[in-house]
Amino acid sequence: MRAFSFVGVAGLIAAGLAVATPAQAAAAPDIPVANVKAHLTQLQSIATANGGNRAHGRPGYLASVTYVKNLLDAAGFATTQQSFTYNGVTGYNLIADWPGGDTSDTLMIGGHLDSVTAGPGINDNGSGSAGILEVALQVSRSGFQPDRHLRFGWWGAEELGLRGSTAYVNSLTSAQKAAITGYLNFDMIGSPNPGYFLYDGDNSDGTGSGPGPAGSAQIESTLAAYFTSIGVPTRGTDFDGRSDYGPFIANGIPAGGIFTGAEGTKTSAQVSLWGGTTGRFDPCYHASCDTTANINDTALDRNSDAIAYAVWTLADGGTTTPPGTTVWSDGLETATGWTQGTTDAATAGRLERGNPAATTSSGVATQLDAAAGGSFALITGATAGASAGANDLDGGITTITSPAITLPTGTLTLNLSWYLAYLNNATSADYLRIRVVSGTTTTTLLTQTAAAANKAATWTTATANLSAYAGQTIRIQVEAADAGTASLVEAAVDNLVITAS
Repeated sequence: MRAFSFVGVAGLIAAGLAVATPAQAAAAPDIPVANVKAHLTQLQSIATANGGNRAHGRPGYLASVTYVKNLLDAAGFATTQQSFTYNGVTGYNLIADWPGGDTSDTLMIGGHLDSVTAGPGINDNGSGSAGILEVALQVSRSGFQPDRHLRFGWWGAEELGLRGSTAYVNSLTSAQKAAITGYLNFDMIGSPNPGYFLYDGDNSDGTGSGPGPAGSAQIESTLAAYFTSIGVPTRGTDFDGRSDYGPFIANGIPAGGIFTGAEGTKTSAQVSLWGGTTGRFDPCYHASCDTTANINDTALDRNSDAIAYAVWTLADGGTTTPPGTTVWSDGLETATGWTQGTTDAATAGRLERGNPAATTSSGVATQLDAAAGGSFALITGATAGASAGANDLDGGITTITSPAITLPTGTLTLNLSWYLAYLNNATSADYLRIRVVSGTTTTTLLTQTAAAANKAATWTTATANLSAYAGQTIRIQVEAADAGTASLVEAAVDNLVITAS
């Protein structure tokens, strides 16, 4: 996992904006894909020795539970093997709690461990099970002690209708359900012809069953931030009830996760996005050929690292629901009335609400294909351009200003995602600023300056205290400048939220 250094972070904090940088998030470990594959080899061996599958009620399933449990017990987890009955057969869930953290603020990570009877189920869902197992073991090896309590779960009988995860959630009291403040689900993360889908927590796709419970959008944006940092675009997938997040969201628990595709067919547009072919995402879905040969190592590696990133980021960041009540938000997925400055000096790459196209110059990703959440952001020239003067910001200052925002009384906080990218032809005169406009007064909240160095685009988050503006009507203004000669500068802002507490 890559760490990026930021220029002027002390200046941002001094200006009243608290910044969560990728360097902080980079505390998450890189998950060795060889370790994840070693777990898949063990699950394959278990299936081979037990009639070719690891299905509910079959000996291969219980042997899989025992394999995972033994590793977690040795690593210091407190494990519980929970039994349930379906179709007259005893099934099992495995629950593993990492000691420490606030148990009233529990982050849970899970995936189903069972296969269908037709095959060993190495992608579906040995891949997700092995990924979260290795992340759990890395929690132990690193001595990670986050603010939130961590709980991992491996579910039985998912293939028969989410029976294990449903039994688990139904066994909880109302207080125990309320203590689970986020659930991450990982089901099929190594499909051989993969896509990179994130559960659509904020309903930015506008299809299907709608958004997840409050806090689901933050889980989605956290996972999206990781993929953005490695230059891999993602797309949403609906909470359609096909996996073990189902009983959690049905009980109001925020959820999210990753999915690389099952029996569906990858479109030509998706091939352009991710590579591969226009065949099925997983030609061996629910078949005997779902073996260790049915895994895309690159997808498995990326997604295992994404699991770790999400766990480390969310577990040390408090609850998945931002504190306070949201009084205004703009994810920029629809046009809400942002206006460009009428006296701006910039001659190209003016700030606009747009769907950004990937731009790379001299090997540096200066504009990302993906917004921080959804498809749209405020961006300096959404069209791709690979050199100074080609659709990047040029010629001076550009601004874009929000519609009027009426603030209530109370403690007010602005949250947003942003980046400033540049090449070594930039100077300290180039910058990104976030401002608040109240009447005729404009106050700068954030100033990020460039430097004569290559700085890749990567989304990061920041917050600012707006309590001084309580009871007023304000506008948020984004300003960027290319004041150097022939500088290649790109800037973006997304996911603006104001909360009151």
